[in-house]
Parts: sequence; structure tokens; C-alpha cells
Amino acid sequence: MGLPGAMGENHTRSGPYHTTRTDGGATVVTLHGDLDLLAVPLLSAALDEVTSGAEPDVVFDLSPVSFVDCSGLGLLCRARNRVRARIGRLRLVTPDGGFPRLLRRTGLDDAFELYPDVPGALADRG
Repeated sequence: MGLPGAMGENHTRSGPYHTTRTDGGATVVTLHGDLDLLAVPLLSAALDEVTSGAEPDVVFDLSPVSFVDCSGLGLLCRARNRVRARIGRLRLVTPDGGFPRLLRRTGLDDAFELYPDVPGALADRG
């Protein structure tokens, strides 16, 4: 997962999209592309929907995400806050070190439950 670089950095932008499925009572949302200023408006309603019920149990698979900026991080924080307000649970799947590094640098390293893969996140019913 790439970290935001200098403003002049040139990287390929791919449009965001997501797939949603249920697995053992948990909603697994796989996010694809970039989580950035352009993606947030396109994904907000969908993520609000999966975090809207009572006691939501949600896993966001970030494995296919190639880039996260502060807007994308804000989107994930909003989802976390919505889930917590509804006494639910949110787990993030991020197999590489880029996203955890971003969380450490922003002081959010304790804000999310992180897992290296979806089966591990689903197995931890905590």
C-alpha cells in the first residue's frame, strides 16, 4: 500500500470500487484502487450502508488497495467511529507494512484491528 508522497509524485490512479459479501455473520468489504480524495465521495455511501446496522461486524479487505491518503484514512476512521457507536466491530486486512506505517506516523496505530488476511480476521470472533 503506497504512502502519499510529494505533491509532484506521479503514480497511476485507478478508480475505486468495492465488493461486498457476508461470511459467518460478518460483512467483508474488499476495497480496490486508491483511497484518496477522488475515491472518498464514491465510497462513502456504500461504507455508511455496511456500518449502519445494529452491532455491525465488518471486515475491510485493503489488500487490493494501492494508495491511501489522508482522505482515505479519514473515510476509514469515519467507518470505525460509526461501527463503535453501534457497538460493533471493524477489522482491517492489510498484508503489507505500508498501511501500519501510515497509522504509526499519524498516531492511529491503536485505532484499528489489523490482520494479514481475511481468514485470520474472520477466525478472530473476539
